[in-house]
Parts: sequence; C-alpha cells; structure tokens
Amino acid sequence: MTAQRIFQALLWLAYPPLIYFGLHFAEPRQVALLLALLLLLRRRRDAARLLAGLSRADLAVLVALLALAGATALTNSETLLRLYPAAVNLGLLLLFGLSLRAPPSLVERFARLRDPLLPPAGVRYTRRVTQVWCAFFVVNGGIAGYTALSSSRETWALYNGLIAYILMGALFSGEWLIRRRLLAR
Repeated sequence: MTAQRIFQALLWLAYPPLIYFGLHFAEPRQVALLLALLLLLRRRRDAARLLAGLSRADLAVLVALLALAGATALTNSETLLRLYPAAVNLGLLLLFGLSLRAPPSLVERFARLRDPLLPPAGVRYTRRVTQVWCAFFVVNGGIAGYTALSSSRETWALYNGLIAYILMGALFSGEWLIRRRLLAR
C-alpha cells in the first residue's frame, strides 16, 4: 500500500474526530469547507478518468456529499455538518442497494477481482453479503442521524468516530471468517 493510500485511508477514518475538534476552533462553515476540500483531494488524481468511470449513482452520491458540505458552508450549520456520516451511509446504501437491482452486486464485483470465475454459490453468497451490508448501512445511518440531531458533540463523535468503525470492522472481519470457513469446505 502506498503512502498516499494510507494517508487517504487515515483521512477517511479521521473525519468525525476532525469535525469534533474542528468545531472547538472554527465555525461549522470552515470545517465544512475543509471537509469538501478533503473529499476533492481524495479524488483529485486522475479526476477525468475517475469521473468518466463513475456510474450515475456514484456521481450522484459524490455530488450530494459535496452539496451537503456546500450547504453547511453557506448556512454555517453544525447540524448539517454532523449529518455527514448519515449522508455517507445513505450514499453507501444507495450504491450497494442499486447493485442488488442491477447485478452484479458490489460485493460480487469485489470478489471477482480475486476470483473472476466465481461459481454460482459464490454469486449467491456475495448477494447475501451485499444485503447484510445494506442492513448495516440502514441501522448505522439511522444511529448516525440520531446522534447528529439529538446528541451532544461528544456522543456524536464517540459513535461516528469510534463505535461505527468498530462495528464496520466487526462486520467485515466476521464476514471474512465466515467466507474462509465456507471456502474450506
């Protein structure tokens, strides 16, 4: 993994704590502009190729996240800024859910990168895993939205900056362990 990819991953993981600490020193609009800048920086390399390769749904999610950051910058609303994790979960739900309606599912696409000749049982399994991720995004996004609208900054930062990542890691690890067990058969 390159240093740039590691830096990008760290930025992705760090945005709730960055927002939390940023709000102690700056206005929501300034933090939102930083968030939009980070989102664009993550996508800057080969931007034309990336934009050409995005599906309409991918592009809609990217535009919606930038629009949320822009609306936050215009209104200086901390609530809109704190809704960003819920919006990310909604975007991921949209991308994963749409892939169930128009196969192959996203998880199947990832699986085919490793095994292009995925058997029918593998296709069924990856479809089920995609459904599980959709359920996760519904629940996680709901909690992220609740913490944004009804909780303190500290609770919001704790859930969105730590607990949500632990839950994602547990789901990812659990699925990996199940997959290893199934492959062993």
